[in-house]
Amino acid sequence: MDTAIRDSLRDSIRGPVTAPGEPGYDAARAIYNAMIDKCPGVIVQCADAGDVMTAVRSGAQNGLEIAVRGGGHSGAGLCLVEDGMTIDLSAMRGVRIDPMAGTAQVAGGAQLGDLDHAAHAFGLATPSGINSTTGVGGLTLGGGHGHLTRAYGLTVDNLVSADVVLADGSFVTADENHESDLFWALRGGGGNYGVVTSFTYRLHPVSTVGVGITVWPVEQTPDVLRWYREFLPQATEDLNGFFAILTVPPGPPFPEELHGRKACGVVWCWAGEPEQIDKELAGVGDAGRPAFHFTTPMPYPMLQTMFDELLPSGLQWYWRGDFFDRITDEALDVHARFGEALPTGLSTMHLYPIDGAAHRVGPDDTAWSYRDATWSGVFAGIDPDPANAGAIRDWCVGYWEALHPYSMGGAYVNFMMDEGQDRVRATYRDHFDRLARIKRAYDPGNLFHANQNIEPA
Repeated sequence: MDTAIRDSLRDSIRGPVTAPGEPGYDAARAIYNAMIDKCPGVIVQCADAGDVMTAVRSGAQNGLEIAVRGGGHSGAGLCLVEDGMTIDLSAMRGVRIDPMAGTAQVAGGAQLGDLDHAAHAFGLATPSGINSTTGVGGLTLGGGHGHLTRAYGLTVDNLVSADVVLADGSFVTADENHESDLFWALRGGGGNYGVVTSFTYRLHPVSTVGVGITVWPVEQTPDVLRWYREFLPQATEDLNGFFAILTVPPGPPFPEELHGRKACGVVWCWAGEPEQIDKELAGVGDAGRPAFHFTTPMPYPMLQTMFDELLPSGLQWYWRGDFFDRITDEALDVHARFGEALPTGLSTMHLYPIDGAAHRVGPDDTAWSYRDATWSGVFAGIDPDPANAGAIRDWCVGYWEALHPYSMGGAYVNFMMDEGQDRVRATYRDHFDRLARIKRAYDPGNLFHANQNIEPA
């Protein structure tokens, strides 16, 4: 890269501008998935929306490849671009709560933990993911689901407005009444349309929740899934529970005799009165005798950090996803087979419920195109050792290929690797053509293509 470009950026950007070989560069390019090793020609660590506007204009004028980094959790590493410019929002983490309006204005580089902490002081929360270190930006633009989805919908269902820097470096605010096509596309269309420097969310009364963990031996996977597929969709929407196949971690709350054993289980979140969770989960024994069952009241932000220590930044990751409207009998055998073949202690499979309140939003109201799905599945091969990268990838791909025939065809965009245009089209289904037309209106040159890309019509 021409050093004059970097020098110009340093003269006009408030935040640090870092290039290969300079102090702090390797730390700045490190992301959550250590399997990704890309070297941008320049990393622009923006301090505010003005920096973002300047960086976008510079990248466009100089013909640079551009990627945008929020929390750095992109499994496919799409927040980095080889040799080009990464626009890094990670220093932009401010959160402002308006308790009277019941909203949160959140800067584009914030992590879920920033939002959860600020909102919890007012007894409020909004649906998001399950790790506090996940960036709000990538999660929201892909749709966003987690512990509160059945009660309050997807993250995008609670998005009120977004401040966006467009491909020409201009700045707009998108909501239902302004730039409404753009606002529609932002709610599930990924990072295709611009750099979102601020999100405003609707909040809900959530403070202390009931948390439960139920674990069965992995051999019981088919029986547990038969019970789970009937039980949860009929349960009150304040109850959320994602199903997992896992290796029991070596620590509390699990008893020592379970440490290191392969298992299946459900992580529960009850958004009603916390002391009622045991009543709501009275039927868990119908799935077969659990090896472990635990419930407790817990502040919601604490639940959001439950997996942070187990899954820190810097691990090897390979994941894929699919949407499911049902858990078929044929799928039970697939889950059992690959669950017993977990390749490493951290590798896992999750089925996240996306029904309840998420089903009450119209199928065409947002860019999220799977309102008829009941579960969002992710198959994640994870390990700290690069030597195991091949093994975790092979297990993940094999699991996905075996289960894909029983899926709905597309996946949660945030659970995809670089899998090609057919997968992107399958993810957006009938919404793809409208998204491509909106892309043409806001980014006709496809400047923002380091993502699950929707090319301009």
